[in-house]
Order: sequence, then C-alpha cells, then structure tokens
Amino acid sequence: MSKFLGSSSKEAAPTEGEPKYALSEEDSQVGQLQRASEAKRQIGIVSAIFLIVNRVIGTGIFATPGSILALSGSVGLSLFIWVAGMLIALAGTAVYLEFGTAIPKNGGEKNYLEYVYRKPKFLTTGLYTGYVVLLGWASGNSVVFGEYILHAAQVEVDRWNQRGIGLACITTAFLIHATSVKWGIRLQNFLGTVKVIIILIIVVAGWVALGGHLKLPEDEKPHNFSNAFEGTTGSAYGVVTALYNVIWSYIGYSNANYALSETKNPVRTLKIAAPLAIGVISVLYMFVNIAYFAAVPKEEIIAARRLVAASLFKNVFGGTAERALSVFVALSAFGNVLSVIFSQGRLVQELGREGILPWSRFWASNRPFNAPTAGLFEHWLVSVIVMLAPPPGDAYNFILNLISYPLAIINAFVALGLIYLYLNRKAWNWNPPISATLPVVVFFFLSNIYLIIAPFVPPEEGQNVYNDLPYWIHCVVGFGIIFAGGVYWLIWAVILPKIGGYELVQETVVDEIDGWERNVFFKRPLNKAN
Repeated sequence: MSKFLGSSSKEAAPTEGEPKYALSEEDSQVGQLQRASEAKRQIGIVSAIFLIVNRVIGTGIFATPGSILALSGSVGLSLFIWVAGMLIALAGTAVYLEFGTAIPKNGGEKNYLEYVYRKPKFLTTGLYTGYVVLLGWASGNSVVFGEYILHAAQVEVDRWNQRGIGLACITTAFLIHATSVKWGIRLQNFLGTVKVIIILIIVVAGWVALGGHLKLPEDEKPHNFSNAFEGTTGSAYGVVTALYNVIWSYIGYSNANYALSETKNPVRTLKIAAPLAIGVISVLYMFVNIAYFAAVPKEEIIAARRLVAASLFKNVFGGTAERALSVFVALSAFGNVLSVIFSQGRLVQELGREGILPWSRFWASNRPFNAPTAGLFEHWLVSVIVMLAPPPGDAYNFILNLISYPLAIINAFVALGLIYLYLNRKAWNWNPPISATLPVVVFFFLSNIYLIIAPFVPPEEGQNVYNDLPYWIHCVVGFGIIFAGGVYWLIWAVILPKIGGYELVQETVVDEIDGWERNVFFKRPLNKAN
C-alpha cells in the first residue's frame, strides 16, 4: 500500500536541497522510507555518463556520414551540418539539464510536459503515451548490427539475413535486461567503454591518414579538403534530411533524465555527467568525420553509405582490420540497443505504475526477475514490427527518420514550455539550480520547428532518401503516432469516465516498500467527488 501526498497542483518546482514535503525526525516510518529510497539510488556520476554515452554512441557516427555527404553534396557543407547538429544537441542538453535539476525524478520529458501543459486535463499524458508505446527506438541499431556482422563475415547483405540478425540482437538485449538488471548494466558499461575505444582508434587512424600513410595507390588517395565545397547542394530537403541524420547520432543526451530517482545526489550528478558526456562526444564526432574524409575518397564514402567506418580501416590498416572493425561497430550497436531498451522499458513500466495503460498492473510488474519484463517486451515487440515492415533498402532510413521526427515535436514543446516558465517565472516560482538561458532555449525551439516543417518541402530529383516510399512518409507516420496518443486520451480520459460515471484523479504517492514517489491516476466516482 502507498501513502498519498496530495493531488497535483501548480506547485513550485523544487530547487536543489529543498525537500518536496516535510520529514519529521520522530516519524520512524518516514525515516525508513527515506532510507529505502536512498538505497535504490545506485547510479553515480560514472554510470550516469555511460547511460548517456551508450545511448548517444550507437551506429550513427559509423553509419550516417555517407548519407549526410550524399545529401549535402560536399565535404564542407557536410562538416557544417555536423556542427549545426552539435549546437542543437548542446542546446538540448542545457534545456534538459535545467528541467532535470528542477524535477529530479524518473520520467524525463514526460514530467516536464505534464508540469507545464495542464489543460485540457491529462491530454499531455495521453499524447506522450502514444509517443512512448508506438516508437521502436531500438530497431535502427538492430538493423545496423546485422549489416556489420554480415560484412565482417563477408556475406552478402539481403533483406532477411540482415533483419534476421537484427532480430537476434534485440531479442538478446531484451532477455538480458528482463532476467538480470545488474548484469545488463554491467554489460552496458563494458560496451560503452568499447565504443569510446573504437572512436579513439578511428581518430588515430585519421591522423595516420593525414600523415599520408594509406594502403591506396597515390592516384586513389583522397583529397577531400582541397576543394571542400565542390558539389554543394542548395536543396532544403537534402540539408534537413542530413541534419536529421546528425541529430540521430546525438539522440540520448537526455538519457540520464529518465533515471534520476535511481541516481545518487541527482542534481549534482546530472550537472557533471550530462555536459561532460555530450561535450566529449561532440569533440570526438568532429575528429571522426575529419578521419573519414582524410582516409576515404568522397565517391567511396557515398558508395559505402553505412559501411564508411569499415572503408576507413581497410584504407588505413588493410582488409583484416576492416573486418575486425565491423565486429566492433556491431558491438557498439548492440550496446546502444541494450541502453535504449533499458530506458524505454522503464518508461512503459512507469506508465503502467501510474495507471495510464490498459491492464496497468501487468505493465507495472517487476515479476518474475525483479525487472520491468512486460515493459521491455512491449518495446521489443514494437521494435520488431518497425524493423520488419518497411520494404528492402528503405528500412534503416525510415526507422531513423521515424524516430527523429516525433522527437523534434516533443523537443519543440519541451522548449516552448521552458520559454513559458521564463516569461512567467514569478508566478510559477521557477528557480532551478541551473538555467539554460532564454537565448539557448529559443535557439533549441526554433531549430526543432525547422526540423518539423522542412521535411515537407519536396526533394529535388534523385534526393529522396527512400527507394520505394514517398519522401513525406515518416512525417505523416510521426504525426500519426502523436495523434494516436490523442485518440487514446479521448477514450481513456474523456469518453470512458463519462460512460463509467467517474473522473480521473492524479495523486502523488510514496511506495511503502521502496520509498519512491510517483503520480498515480485513480478513478473517483462522481457522486463522491465532493
């Protein structure tokens, strides 16, 4: 049974060091709850950094540079697009850092959107539910895992062997996290270390290439920096699609925000972990791109597409090293899949714990292995459907854009909410430990508005990233996912309460076993409403 703390209202955002409710030293039960809650906090600064590193460094930096170059047309514009994506990611980190230190508990942007957008009642919760439940975040890196494993084995990639190995990848990740949380986290941290080592090796390989040490004939060596802007495209569709590829490579800067209830000294930890992780990754990403352009001719980068990292190793170290690198990139993809399904499974569980989903008790359960098995399974199932459904050749790009596009919508509303709090700071008593500053938040907001609108501009001939699908398909499906959450809200929060003669009430409760605080939805009969 849980203890109630009261209904939701426009309370002031908590500041660092300020308790959310009074604790009496004489109340032994409250003291026990507090100790139990603190005992659940197992994530320190290092683990928080790896939560971000594992989510950000998946396959994007290995798999997207070829597409970005093809869409931008030149090495120079390609690098500028990477810089633009880096600035958007840094601005996003600042926005989520402010919200995370103001509301330091599990849930991430769900908490921030619910805090600001309160009318119509519970609409934000419904929209976010569709976003969490219907997106197969782990599918993209599962597909690339299959492609790199097949390349290492020197087996021709086709539709089914690539996706079959991808299916094995995500299923293994699901089973590990569903049966042993401790070993899942340990494996994540280990693979996070492997990723950083791979990145550093690529950077060093780039320095070797810049020194002229390539296993290529002199007339085939790249000269990508001699006329860096040759072939630059002016296509808005090409630029924005390339920018989406970069943003895909940075997705995860908010990953530590999802587990702040499990984080030791969450405000201090987030202050250190998020800027450090994203700052280091940003620098490494730019060095990696320079390495690619130093070691691989422009035409080969475009032809290699998702295997550009393998081409770099082949040109610098030879064929054997190329195959070894492919295995390491596959491991990096697997680490990302582990990190993604870890976070998304907990978001589904949290929706179940709050009573939002049908059969909420099932989704909220930690049985039988003290892990959110049901939530993990839901994300596994959606990811498998998203991975297997698109036609051959279009699967990866569709998954990438389908995930990135709704995220831009969510980020736009998160940034707009923070702008609103800035403009009404006194009324909302908004004084968090860290401020992203208004110019940074406005930049992040406008960047995401651009990312929402620009993909509807028709591409020039030959620039559609899909072979068989219409260029706008991910935009329509992305809005459809958000709209589906709205339909669910209409049924769950409007129609069913009217039919059942009750109203939904959100209460803040503290679990008597682990001391965790959460919001829970209850059905209150209308005749007892007063």
